[in-house]
Amino acid sequence: MENLDLHSASRHPVTGPLLTLADVRAAAERIKGHVVRTPTLYSKTLSKITGADIWLKFENLQFTAAYKERGALNALLLLNDEQRARGVIAASAGNHAQGLSYHGTRLGVPVTIVMPKTTPTVKVMQTESVGGTVVLEGETFDEAYDHARKLEIELGLTFVHPFDDPHVAAGQGTVALEMLEDAPEIETLVIPIGGGGLLSGMGVAARAIKPAIGLVGVQATLFPSMYAKLKHLDLPCGGDTLAEGIAVKVPGTFTSAVLAEIVDDIVLVDEPALETAVALLLQIEKTVVEGAGAAGLAALLTHRKRFAGRKIGLVLCGGNIDTRLLANVLLRDLARSGRLARLRLKLQDGPGALFKVVEEFNRAQVNILEVWHQRIFTSLPAKGLTAEIECEARDREQIDLLVSALRAKGYEVERVELG
Repeated sequence: MENLDLHSASRHPVTGPLLTLADVRAAAERIKGHVVRTPTLYSKTLSKITGADIWLKFENLQFTAAYKERGALNALLLLNDEQRARGVIAASAGNHAQGLSYHGTRLGVPVTIVMPKTTPTVKVMQTESVGGTVVLEGETFDEAYDHARKLEIELGLTFVHPFDDPHVAAGQGTVALEMLEDAPEIETLVIPIGGGGLLSGMGVAARAIKPAIGLVGVQATLFPSMYAKLKHLDLPCGGDTLAEGIAVKVPGTFTSAVLAEIVDDIVLVDEPALETAVALLLQIEKTVVEGAGAAGLAALLTHRKRFAGRKIGLVLCGGNIDTRLLANVLLRDLARSGRLARLRLKLQDGPGALFKVVEEFNRAQVNILEVWHQRIFTSLPAKGLTAEIECEARDREQIDLLVSALRAKGYEVERVELG
């Protein structure tokens, strides 16, 4: 498999001073029985679609629907009695907040989570529902993070970083132990990277167990922070990504040092690929994943040639996605596949004009979902109108036949395409 010169292809040491297999194994013993040992399953259909042999690790089946529980719990179990009594604090609006709050409450450790004031109410409620005390501060994550570090000192709390902490990374690394125990034939792990905690822990463990294993990270094109850091590039970082769980602007110092030694490559995936991967996992595997959880599959869909024929392990690292957003993703996927379409037609405003168009839809057996008329805000003459018709078909070919039939009747027809 081609490398992109992050380092020499022969240089694959396990990073002793920072993190070791022994650290990960010790974490596995600590958290055993307190997190779900999620299944690692072969996907026959996704393997056929991508041209690679794919095993999926269903970390979206954890109680809080994300792997973050593992690292949070390991860090909590390593606290001394005084630290447990005082409590812990973190800055997070995502899965780390829920994992830390859930296990902290279970262990009797007070947990404070600082979130930006802009955090959606549902995320605040989810964190509070598993026992966390939420403090809203600042307009951005950086402001919330700074406030959390201030409270850490003022209140004598222990800060538990979501990724830049060896205890947290060791806990995340337990995912690799389970995957390679269940599917030892895996040749390459393709793992999402936000701050780098998951790939750091998994990579150190996997490389120690299986020295020849490939380690490939995945980042959203909008947030290529670790990609840019390890490749010494200056790239913009920001935007509205579906993979919000890996939308990290500044990667960890500790995790960057680990990954610089062990990772083979980092690839980028765009938003359409992430949407397609989320939809495929729901349709084929009947499992709900968030954008970050689908990043590994998105990488295989985007970079088919480099993974073709290889035995690949993917981690479905989280399943916390807003239901309305999920609905939008699924509908957009239907549009991209040609099952849904919106056609814009120019008509003369007169009796029966729309009826005649509808007859063509009926002949083509294409179902009409929505119809919009526009008479005023249009560049057409006063006797003209624009009609937009959203419709549903078996496939793209059926829509193509309908468009051809409408044009043969003299209608001006334009497809409204997705960005």
